[in-house]
Amino acid sequence: MAEMTTDALELPMAGQDADTIYDLLTSLIVPRPIAWISTVSTSGVRNLAPYSWFTQASVVPPCVVFTATGDRDTLANARGSGEFVVNVMTDALLDAMSITAADAPREVDEFTLAGVEATSAAMVDAPRVAAAPAHLECRVMQVVPVGDSHLVVGEVVHAHVAASVRDGAGADRERLGPVASSSGDRYLGVEPLRTIAPATWEELQR
Repeated sequence: MAEMTTDALELPMAGQDADTIYDLLTSLIVPRPIAWISTVSTSGVRNLAPYSWFTQASVVPPCVVFTATGDRDTLANARGSGEFVVNVMTDALLDAMSITAADAPREVDEFTLAGVEATSAAMVDAPRVAAAPAHLECRVMQVVPVGDSHLVVGEVVHAHVAASVRDGAGADRERLGPVASSSGDRYLGVEPLRTIAPATWEELQR
């Protein structure tokens, strides 16, 4: 168990090193859904890498966004090809995901490295992870530099939800079984703590 301290933390950001800031923010901004992003380089090398700085960006058009820190292969491939696939992470895929988190040389096919079976996407050239229960095929809309990182905004042009987890036009959360990132090397399921409906202004006026 982590040691408990009695003093509150007051930490001005100015002058802090990057590791301290990273540890602080990733311990507070939790849980974070994991986008296991597949891309292909301009020379045809397949890449697969996990990103936990990931969320929905808009509905019309349907867009998602992930943050790429540094000059990683995913960023270069997304820029070069203009495409990527978000593969939904589940517990069964975590071990393979951890392998693809390694900073492998650019010429290494990370599907092969992690023993991950690929399958063709419907509308983009980047492959899907065959074992993932859902996929979002995206075309790059914008790459926005922010500090030492880049926000990669992708328009979702095609979605795939496996029959085993499908619920109407979406997915059943329990059967989908998505995994989220916590701080450090810890991962979380998404079982609900409780159910509570958001308030509406009309209700608050009663």
